[in-house]
Amino acid sequence: MKDLFLRAERYSTATAMACACAMLALAASLGMFQILMRFVFEEPAEWTEVLIRFSLIWMVFLAIPMAFRHGAMVSVDVLYRWSPPPLRRLLDWVVCLAALSLCAVLIWWGFDYARRGSVQSMAGLESMSMFWAYLALPVGGLLSLPGIIGNLLQPRREELETAQ
Repeated sequence: MKDLFLRAERYSTATAMACACAMLALAASLGMFQILMRFVFEEPAEWTEVLIRFSLIWMVFLAIPMAFRHGAMVSVDVLYRWSPPPLRRLLDWVVCLAALSLCAVLIWWGFDYARRGSVQSMAGLESMSMFWAYLALPVGGLLSLPGIIGNLLQPRREELETAQ
């Protein structure tokens, strides 16, 4: 059961990270397009600025699951190093529960915020609702849950080994 969960977690985290990378590539491409349109053709495309902001928001919230999986979001390295092994496991549980609580807040209030923002339209893209931008919060929170639990089941501490 644990192996099945970790396999599913690896797949969901990798998919989220691939989408985050795609959002970064989209933001960079739109930025280059905006520079070309503004300074070469002297015809700025104002919709690109909105989409760059939109894609960067999604990029951040889609990359959070990978950060949680690697234990890089809630860093308690000093406490972990100074603690005896039985206390380390307790510390892992405390960090996990705190992160799950944070994600629960992100999911609950993020979806509420997205729902309420659905009547707003994006400046520069009036046909698109702000719901799609705000939806990044609950989606990022939902995709983070398997990574948080995966880090509890199979901790990764690469930053501890590389720290000097």
